[in-house]
Amino acid sequence: MRIGIAGAGRIGAYHAATLKGLPVVDEVVLADALPEAASRVAGELRLEAVPDVEALLDAGLDGLVIASPTTTHDAMIRAGVAAGVPTFCEKPVAAELSSALALAQLERSTSVPIHIGFQRRFDAGYMRARQAVVDGELGFVHTVRATTLDTAPPPEEYIKVSGGLFRDCSIHDFDIIRFVTGSEVRTAYAVGANKGEPYIGGAGDIDTGSGVFVLEDDTVVTFSATRHNAYGHDVRMEVHGSTGDIAVGLDDTLALVSAEPGVAFPAGPTVRSFMDRFLPAYQRELATFVEVVRGERPSPCTVYDGLQAQRMAEACDLSRREGRVVPLAEIPDVEPAS
Repeated sequence: MRIGIAGAGRIGAYHAATLKGLPVVDEVVLADALPEAASRVAGELRLEAVPDVEALLDAGLDGLVIASPTTTHDAMIRAGVAAGVPTFCEKPVAAELSSALALAQLERSTSVPIHIGFQRRFDAGYMRARQAVVDGELGFVHTVRATTLDTAPPPEEYIKVSGGLFRDCSIHDFDIIRFVTGSEVRTAYAVGANKGEPYIGGAGDIDTGSGVFVLEDDTVVTFSATRHNAYGHDVRMEVHGSTGDIAVGLDDTLALVSAEPGVAFPAGPTVRSFMDRFLPAYQRELATFVEVVRGERPSPCTVYDGLQAQRMAEACDLSRREGRVVPLAEIPDVEPAS
C-alpha cells in the first residue's frame, strides 16, 4: 500500500513515522509547500519525497493524509476526492464554517471515503468511557466535564491562522463530547480572557476559555481550556451518571499536585505535549484509516462529524463575543447522510 502525506511539519513528520511502522503500508510519499521540508523528513525516515502536491496526487497513491495548514484543508480534501483517493485530514475540516458545510455536502455526493482526524476517539480511556455510556454502566448521564490544558501557547505565527482557542484547541473536546455521550448539543454558553502573551489578545484570541453545553438529552457539560499549564499537558474527561462515574486521564501523569496531607498521587512524571499523551491513539487512528483505504470499514469520523464539532466552536465563539446563550440551531448545518 502506498500512502501520501501532504505537509511535512511537526504532525506530518509524526504521521509519516507512524505509517512507516504499519506492516500493511509499503511506501510513504511526502510533499510540502516547502520542498526542502519534505526532503528533510523523507531523508530522516528513509521515505520518498516529491516536489509538490500535484506530483503527490500523481504518485499512484492508495490513500492521502492531509497534515498541511488548516487554510489548505478545503482544497486538499477536494483534490483527494477528485483523484478518487481515500482521504484523511487533520482537524478542523476547514478554516471557515462555509467551507466545512460545502465539504459535508460533497461527502454526501461521493463514494470516496473521507476521515477527519480526531485522535481522542482512538484513545483507550475515551473508548472505555464511550463503552460505559453505551452499555448503561453509568445509568443515565447527567454531567460531563472536559478539559484541555496545554503547557504553553503556540508561536504568534500559528495563533494568527489557528482560528482561535475554541476552534483550534477545544474542538477536540467538542468532538469527544459527542463521541462519548452520543448526543448533540442544544445550547452553548462560553467565556474567555487573555492574561498571558499580548500577541494572543492582539489576534483577537483568548488564552483561557470555559463554557457550558446543554445536550439534547439534558446532560449538562462543562469544558475548559488554556494555553498556559506549565506543569504538564492535561487532558481529561469526567462522566457522571445516576449509578456510576468514570474518568479519562486520571493516572500518575496527571498535571496536578494534591494539597491533601500525605497524598502521593499523582506520582508523575507529567507528559509535555499532545503527541506524548496520545501516541497510541494516533497509531490506532492511522491503522484504522488504512482499513478505510482497503475498504474494510467506513470512515469512523466523517466530514459531518467534523462539521458538528466546528459548529460547537462557532457557537462558543459567538457566545463569548455577544455574552449570551447560543442555540446550536443558530449555526448553519447540513442534513446527516442517510
